[in-house]
This record gives sequence, structure tokens and C-alpha cells, in this order.
Amino acid sequence: MGPDEIIHQSLRLKIMATLNALPRGEQVEFPRLKALLKATDGNLGAHLATLENAGYVSIAKDFADRKPRTRVSLTATGRRAFEAHVEYLRDLIGGGPQG
Repeated sequence: MGPDEIIHQSLRLKIMATLNALPRGEQVEFPRLKALLKATDGNLGAHLATLENAGYVSIAKDFADRKPRTRVSLTATGRRAFEAHVEYLRDLIGGGPQG
């Protein structure tokens, strides 16, 4: 199996790894994710849109105390895709199953 070209891009891989570290169904707010990844608003937003279009992340927008709030979580499809991509990387560097 080859790389998942959607996840393989550096910032998207970091996004997926960060979200995968959260308990299933837990969300992270956009500003927190931005700070963790040291990304700009526009760059993070564009990559999240790509991941959302692939069905890998879920983005919830609402208001908290009259301020817009964006929260991101990994979908079940995204978690499976990330796990498969990690397996590909392990195989690539020789740490995975031999075959």
C-alpha cells in the first residue's frame, strides 16, 4: 500500500497526528490547534478544509459567549486512514511487517 496523499503533506500529517492523540470524539478548538502546530490561520484553515472534504476531520462551528468558535475532531474514517498511513511509514523505514 502506498502513502495517503491527503495525509502525507507535512502540516496535514501533523494535524492528523495531533487529533489522533485525542480520545475518540474529543474536539480541539482552532486557536489551540493553531498554537500547537505553529500554523497561520489561513494555512491551517486550508489544510483542514482538505481533510474535511476527504471525510477525515469534522469541523463544528458555533458561538460561545457571542464569539465564533471552531472545533475540530478526527472522524472514524480519518482515524483509520491515519493508522494505515502510519503503517505505510513504518513499512517504509523498515519497522513494520516484512513481506
